[in-house]
Amino acid sequence: MAGRATIVGAAGFVGQRLHARLVAGGWDVWAPAKGDPALLARDLGVAFYCAGLTADYDSRPFDTVSAHASLVSEIARAGRFERLIYLSSTRLYDGQTKLEVGEDEPLVFDPADPRRIYDLSKALGENITICRTGGRGAVARLANVYDWSEGAPGFLSEWLVRARAERPLRLESSPHIRRDYVHLDDVVAALLAMAEGPPAGIVNLASGELAANADIAEVFRSQGWEVAFTGDANPPPPPNARIDRLRALGVSPRRVEDVVRGYLEGLKA
Repeated sequence: MAGRATIVGAAGFVGQRLHARLVAGGWDVWAPAKGDPALLARDLGVAFYCAGLTADYDSRPFDTVSAHASLVSEIARAGRFERLIYLSSTRLYDGQTKLEVGEDEPLVFDPADPRRIYDLSKALGENITICRTGGRGAVARLANVYDWSEGAPGFLSEWLVRARAERPLRLESSPHIRRDYVHLDDVVAALLAMAEGPPAGIVNLASGELAANADIAEVFRSQGWEVAFTGDANPPPPPNARIDRLRALGVSPRRVEDVVRGYLEGLKA
């Protein structure tokens, strides 16, 4: 189902790949520049809200609130969209003490923790999208998204990019750190499924399992790379995000070990 789409944050990591996939699929895609007043005045079709701050949210708290909640609030108020899909994060589950969580779990935040401005602002954006759009809003909670394109953000992305030129690899992390990693292409496939299917509410865009740095390093070693870590921290793992709703959309994300193995085999070819 191709139609009209708007991507807010089309210059970002997810937005760029999503834009390319939509265009390739025959969609009429508009990628407004930051601050374009037409965003609130024209019909947006399916609006993907990909704007946000990640690494620098703590040093830019007011920009974080604006990016995560203020602008999406104005878009919801204008109401000129067929569907609004808001990109959020599974980091919102970090306050949970459960081993596994689903999308219906109440979220837990400490408002006195200044670093929770990321979570609180994302949660507000989610609330606006779900509750103030007349049933036309959906939320995609993204796990740790990775890729090996130049400039791809995040620990694993940087690790994969470095692997093209470095053997051995020395990584400033611990082998015990565990995260849910989901590849960028699987995220984009899920966003398209959310756009084309029935309203989906909140959906975890994750792999459904936690992988330790040591597990990924073992894949590297099996392909001929040496990997060493500078640290030995062993913090409690985050809750594991269930992906039943994602699978119900017809999307089965790949295990990070399998994707990394295929990537490394391609580098050796």
